[in-house]
Order: sequence, then structure tokens, then C-alpha cells
Amino acid sequence: MKIHMENLRRRARITASVRRFFVEKGYLEVETPLWVPAPIPEAHIDPLEAGNGYLQASPELCMKRLLAAGSGPIFQITKAFRKGERGAKHIPEMTMLEWYTPDADYESLMADCQGLFLAVAQDLGLGTTLSVKGKPIHLDRPWKRLTVKEAYALYGSEPMDEALSGDRFDEVMGLDVEPRLCGDTPVILCDYPAPMAALARRKPSDPTVAERFELYVEGLELANGFTELTDAREQRKRFEEEVALRQRFGKPTWPLPEIFLNDLPHMPPAAGIALGMDRLVMLFCGAEIIDEVLAFPPESL
Repeated sequence: MKIHMENLRRRARITASVRRFFVEKGYLEVETPLWVPAPIPEAHIDPLEAGNGYLQASPELCMKRLLAAGSGPIFQITKAFRKGERGAKHIPEMTMLEWYTPDADYESLMADCQGLFLAVAQDLGLGTTLSVKGKPIHLDRPWKRLTVKEAYALYGSEPMDEALSGDRFDEVMGLDVEPRLCGDTPVILCDYPAPMAALARRKPSDPTVAERFELYVEGLELANGFTELTDAREQRKRFEEEVALRQRFGKPTWPLPEIFLNDLPHMPPAAGIALGMDRLVMLFCGAEIIDEVLAFPPESL
């Protein structure tokens, strides 16, 4: 097994740069538990069992409880675990950056992403342009933006509504749409259909879509952000729908995170986002395979 020491050194610099970016913006760095008794119920994400609970797939629930307790803006760089996710760009034990901003919406997160990328590039001495697969990606220009509906119309092999009704939305997205989210800037895919809202608020001006976006560079997904849903009744309904889907697929289920649902009404309006640190490092190292930015891939242990 080859250890890519130069990438690990750059990874350390990137992590320090990310931390500095948020601290200088006045965010509080927090740590939340890796072990949880009840993770987020999601039909297509399987958590890893650990004793009588689970290793977190995301620190989202605990971080939102901190917002509800009055934390103000917060960020965290932490481990997250997802069963069965292994490939050239996937790993079961990933490193995640999440940040949450009270009294903000998903538009502010888009601006944060551009500011963060530019700050990291500057700290690495790369200027404002990255080279990805030999192609220049300009970080300082306005980033390309598409709605999910527009992207499906351009690239989808079937209409978005048919993919949703046939439970093929993620499949068509992964095979047809995502590989074509390319250009000379990062690409923001926004305004997901309401059934794919996850923990995002519906758009007040168009309740058929949610204020959710994902960030791509040359077809590689890097981040998933929302204007957060703070309606506990609606959130409970969505969780129950995800549990029903897991049951339909024959997957294990677990109790709803009741403590989170009890705290949710106290959470201020906020925006939150998860960004894959491993993939961010891949981007800034020019790595094609996630193993090249890890000290030890799981197969080497």
C-alpha cells in the first residue's frame, strides 16, 4: 500500500485553513457524540450499528439541538459513518464539515462555499483557479446555477415527475444528471422537488420545491445544504415517511429521535450544510481516488 504523504501534508493545511475561515467569521467550533441511540431516518442511508445504538451518519441532529440552546453560529469537523458506501469516491468512515448559521438561508450558504473555497485556495498559494482533470475551474467568477427541474430537462433520461413516482430520482440523478454538472466554475444544483426536501424548508414562493442545494465540481458532489425546517410536526411526518420507505425496502428501522423533535421548536430560523472534507481534499490535491487522500483506506487495516 502506498501512503501519499504529500497529500496528507496538504490535507493538514486544508483542515487548518477551513478551521481558520470559520473561527475568523465568529463561528464556535463544537464537538458532538459519534454514538447516537437514534440517527436520522433516511431511506437510502444505512447507519453502522454500534452496541445498542449507531455511529452517526451526520452530526446534524445534535448540532441543531445546540442551535436551539442558543449556541449562535457553529461548525464542526467530524467523522461520519455510512454502511456499504465504498468506491473510488466513497468510504464508510468519512470526514464531514458541517456548519449552521442562525437567521440565514440557503443563499448565504452558497456564498459561504465560494468564500471558503477561495480562502483555502489562497492559503495553499493557488490563486483563484484550480486545475481539475487538466481543466481550469475559476473560483472567483459567479458559480453556475441550475434548478433540479432545469437539470433534469437538460440531462435526465426520463421526466423528473416520472423518476420521482417510480422511486428512480436518485438513480437518474446519479447516472444521468450529476456527471454532466460540469463547467469552468463549480456548479450549484438547487430547488429540489418537495418529496426530496429531507430536512429542508419548502420555498415560500413555490412550495413544490425545497430550499436545498448541492455543490458539484466536474460532476463530483461536495456539499448538501438547506434552509432548515423548524416545523416539528412537518419534520415528524417526513421522518415517518422515511421509516415507511425503509420498511418497504426491507431495511432495519429504529425509533424516531424524539429528543431532537422536542427541541426543534426552539431552534431559530437557520441554514445548515454538510461538506465532504475527503472530497474537498481530493479537489485541492488533484486526486482521482479517495484512497489517495487517506492515511489508511479500510482495506489496509
